[in-house]
Amino acid sequence: MPTAAKTIAASSSAADDAEFLSAVGRRVRETRESRGMARRILAGEAGLSERYLAQLEAGEGNSSIVLLRRVASALEIPLAELLSPNEVSPEQRLLRRLIEDLPRHRLDDVTSRLLRDLGPDEASRRKRIALIGLRGAGKSTLGVALARKLKNPFIELDREIEAEAGMNLAEIFNLYGQSGYRRVEHRCLEKVLRKNERAVIAVGGGIVSEPETYHLLLQKCYAVWLKAAPEEHMSRVIAQGDLRPMAGNAEAMDELRRILAAREPLYRKADLVIDTSGEGPHASLAKLQQALPAAAAR
Repeated sequence: MPTAAKTIAASSSAADDAEFLSAVGRRVRETRESRGMARRILAGEAGLSERYLAQLEAGEGNSSIVLLRRVASALEIPLAELLSPNEVSPEQRLLRRLIEDLPRHRLDDVTSRLLRDLGPDEASRRKRIALIGLRGAGKSTLGVALARKLKNPFIELDREIEAEAGMNLAEIFNLYGQSGYRRVEHRCLEKVLRKNERAVIAVGGGIVSEPETYHLLLQKCYAVWLKAAPEEHMSRVIAQGDLRPMAGNAEAMDELRRILAAREPLYRKADLVIDTSGEGPHASLAKLQQALPAAAAR
């Protein structure tokens, strides 16, 4: 690079550095003042000299990451807010603070609400109906019938997963474990959503246990929890010729109740709950169609 070009580049870089330091200092000062903290108090809590803090706020000199982290900690803000002072608006800082102050048990619920409210518009989301629930809830039976009524494609996510992996679900679990299966599940859901503007999608009962995948489903689809009594879940699976729930497990019903109880708060995040207990497929389909919003029913 020619000498003149190097000089210009160095000058530009120095100007950028000075602007960055000035912005960081301004951010520290504004945050301190908004909290009503004297410079002396902040310096004491951060373990710094008042003179150093004054230089930092004035954008003079340089600062190590360790010292900046102390200042951020004393101000009770993330270090990233100091390092990206021009990229975070006051509204973003407020939202971040609200989320950070939430108790852990409320965080997942608030995340789901934000994804729904700030994601695709409601009419767009209702073009895809996702059926969730335990095995034996009727997701496949009702899904096929509903898709036929709506003239939409029916997609069973488990079959998409098997096609993607080139093996059945049991083999996927045996080979890759649950974490590997969940990665494939997330990838397949993304692909299904990308390719289908309208669809009726039946998903595995455990998808609600993977927050990122479940949030994606709630954000992009109108979710319907097909609910049934534990005894009906079991009897329907066995009636389909699948005896695995009872094979060598005398406590299968207790285990099913435990799983249902653990997942119920997650299933209840669905937009709609349809209880199919004591009903045949035709009655359940009629109830589902009647309860679906007009935009989805069309």
